[in-house]
Amino acid sequence: MKQPENAPESISGSLLLAAPSLRDPNFFHTVLLLAAHNSEDGAFGYILNRPLDKQVSDLLEDRDLGPLADVPVFLGGPVGTNKLSFAALDWNNKKRALQVQTHLSTEQAIKELKKGRIVRGFVGYSGWSEGQLENELEQHSWIACKPDKSVLTTPEAGELWTTILADLGPYYNLLARMPADPSMN
Repeated sequence: MKQPENAPESISGSLLLAAPSLRDPNFFHTVLLLAAHNSEDGAFGYILNRPLDKQVSDLLEDRDLGPLADVPVFLGGPVGTNKLSFAALDWNNKKRALQVQTHLSTEQAIKELKKGRIVRGFVGYSGWSEGQLENELEQHSWIACKPDKSVLTTPEAGELWTTILADLGPYYNLLARMPADPSMN
């Protein structure tokens, strides 16, 4: 993982790692995939490391879901937690980038699974109004970085924040290893 040197106007497709100082329980130690961002409209994304220990079949019981039935469901964020949405994730080797398709219907999600893409269900999402994310980045609440393929292959979602943060370099490795409450050290 490499931190962008000069963040472009849009950082869509980036990961946002909650800084250790961000104590909001909605985002504490989260890894967020920023699906959309621009300075006029704000930003939208999903938390990748908050599994709900549920599968799609647990939430959509009376439907023929085929391979979608076993897809894990994550808490995507604190907004719209009464809705289940689907996103397809795929690694583009040529561009060395994580590609994401959001707002998939059940049928579209099944098609993406059949193509070999990773599909995740999300209850809720994370959203920012115009200028809000930029403010939070200036306050160092988030650490923006480019994703690498490990985002798709890290087996334990609960370890994703520590793994990615530690890979950013020695300073970040130290931050990743700090206790959640340093006063208890």
